[in-house]
Amino acid sequence: MGKRGSRSQSQLLSTLTKKQKKHLRDFGEEHPFYDRVSRKEVKPQICQLSESSDTSNSESEAESEPEQVSGYHRLLATLKNVSEEEEEDEEEEGDSVVGDAEMNDEDGDADISVEEETAAESTEMQENVALSADPEGKDGEGPAVTSQESPEEFTDAKHESLFSLETNFLEEESRDNCSLKASQDPFLQHVNNELKEKEIQAVATNPKTTHQLKWPILGQLVFSSKFQKLETFKPPKDIYLKSLHLQKPLESTWTKTNSQFLSGPQKSSSPFTPLQKELFLIMNSYRDLFYPERTALKNGEEIRHVYCLHVINHVLKANARVLANNSRRRSQKLGVGDDDDFRDQGLTRPKVLIVVPFREAALRVVQLFISLLEGDSKKKIIVSNKKRFQGEYGSDPEERPPNLKRPEDYEAVFVGNIDDHFRIGVAILQRSIRLYAPFYSSDILIASPLGLRTIIGGEGEKKRDFDFLSSIELLIIDQADIYLMQNWEHVLHLMNHMNLLPLDSHGVDFSRVRMWNLNNWSKYYRQTLLFGALQDAQINSLFNKYCVNLQGQMAVRNVPTTGSISHVLVQLPHVFQKMEAGNLVSVIDARFNFFVNKILPQYRDAVMSHTLIYVPSYFDFVRLRNYFKKEELNFTQICEYTQKSGVSRARHFFLQGEKQFLLFTERFHFYKRYTIKGIRNLIFYELPTYPHFYSEICNMLKATSRGEEATWTCTVLYSKYDAQRLAAVVGVERAAQMLQSKKNVHLFITGEK
Repeated sequence: MGKRGSRSQSQLLSTLTKKQKKHLRDFGEEHPFYDRVSRKEVKPQICQLSESSDTSNSESEAESEPEQVSGYHRLLATLKNVSEEEEEDEEEEGDSVVGDAEMNDEDGDADISVEEETAAESTEMQENVALSADPEGKDGEGPAVTSQESPEEFTDAKHESLFSLETNFLEEESRDNCSLKASQDPFLQHVNNELKEKEIQAVATNPKTTHQLKWPILGQLVFSSKFQKLETFKPPKDIYLKSLHLQKPLESTWTKTNSQFLSGPQKSSSPFTPLQKELFLIMNSYRDLFYPERTALKNGEEIRHVYCLHVINHVLKANARVLANNSRRRSQKLGVGDDDDFRDQGLTRPKVLIVVPFREAALRVVQLFISLLEGDSKKKIIVSNKKRFQGEYGSDPEERPPNLKRPEDYEAVFVGNIDDHFRIGVAILQRSIRLYAPFYSSDILIASPLGLRTIIGGEGEKKRDFDFLSSIELLIIDQADIYLMQNWEHVLHLMNHMNLLPLDSHGVDFSRVRMWNLNNWSKYYRQTLLFGALQDAQINSLFNKYCVNLQGQMAVRNVPTTGSISHVLVQLPHVFQKMEAGNLVSVIDARFNFFVNKILPQYRDAVMSHTLIYVPSYFDFVRLRNYFKKEELNFTQICEYTQKSGVSRARHFFLQGEKQFLLFTERFHFYKRYTIKGIRNLIFYELPTYPHFYSEICNMLKATSRGEEATWTCTVLYSKYDAQRLAAVVGVERAAQMLQSKKNVHLFITGEK
């Protein structure tokens, strides 16, 4: 039997190709990608998995299944005699297959799924652990796995344990220095604050208490809460790292990481800029924060640095607590009732969700995480899949078209890789970072609203998953204003699925889960940090509706004293026409009827040619376009979906006067910033979302000045529900007068000499 068995094994081995032998050696069974039918080898075909497959299988589920021992496992011993030359040939062939597979994956609609990402790490983790002294040697060079492999193949239990909280313990040297024992630690105060059933029930009926504060840098702050009254909360003159309860090694690495924003005597006295100091004081108190003055051109990177510090500090403390309790449980025998002392986790592992609009922003966040954990230490931290991450999230400077004349704020927003469909899990443990970790094995999730929407799915979809959002303790929504230009519905869809009870257990140890997680009170403990570039009704509504942190909410509410109309350089009369609307729901119809009945008749005459109609909402744009077609008006259109050739034709016809009207959407202006030539008459169907767009559009009139300045006109429609946008354009004092005045028409003239 022995000879016959060995003979059958050798025959089976001889039928395998080099690529199959390599996969057999790596994974212990033949790859289904190379299955044969009727003993004839079929040429590989690339197929796509559904987008919802990203989180279809957690590691805990995979580990709980009994391991199936295939006949191919018995062939592993026979593969040890493969020659050195054959191995080299196999690696070269494997690389070529990987290249082709990745090319096809890029062309597909679906992102690389979360389970696929773990398989690509398996060989890389071996290299990273072996080369810990030189972690950048071969990061990301392991063979990527194509999308044809089944989820069962992504259970790299050996290397998964390196980043598993359940199988790791706190190092002895760090246990003594751990700051978690400090009773003043705001992290401990927050997670150990046990709400009572009466307090939760009272939230529905309690009025929200508000309190106004004045801070030196942030300015006017409004504190609100349904749980508690605000105690004395003022920013200190000086702030010291020792008093912030930062987890090691952040005390030493933060100063170097943040040094680019510090200069002169400030560099030696304080590790924070004045803005960072006040922001971090609020973040470290675990209150919700809405800061609407974050701009990519001015303070964007400064703010990114400080919230990344808060994120790493939170994750290190949370993980250190779990690892310390692991050590305690191992060193002592637990008696009955002792389990409550070790409740230190949520229902799922992800603790932090960072929502950013583009891959470039995700790249910068991860780079900050690495620098905060590494600092100036000679011992480099292990970063798995670093090379792959840089390849997928980085950008090639040569890809950007040269000689594009765009405003500085445009260049600052659309820098680097601006792909808006992505998601990535990050696991952090001691001196290691694991990129492309499965969501249920990640501490931090970084994603775009679109990337999350394709996982969460919608009602009625068979494959959808949002359990990984159940125990998010820290939610950061950065550059919220850009989501208004992408799809705000994705953000609302995300918020509706935050901190819900998971549908599956995902292998959690319920004896370690905090009681407020089990009681479905996670949303009262979640801290939300919301950063944007403007005050907007939709962003304000999201903050007021979905932020119910027991520590309270802090919102910056500075009013603009001067409006963007002061930046209009051309001599132009601005006629603001007020329309009446009974309620917020009726504003859309009221604006359309007012425009059709009172504004448009004034411009039907051929004398009023070269009229650009600026429309912020795409739905209003479609409604106007359909009306113009029905009335057979001489018009052309440019929106965010218009092809490049169509844009060129529309601009040409409008400039030459062949088309009297040009319907122009705000999103097109946001993404392209083209200068439209030939404008003589401007109509703002609604006030712009971004205040500086008003002056930019008005200044386009001087692009083709041919002596007709005296005939230029500008008409703006507004209602009492546009108070915030109106104040940003004309200033808060003028806006108050215009809204309270009995007159419905107000005139401003700019550019007077």
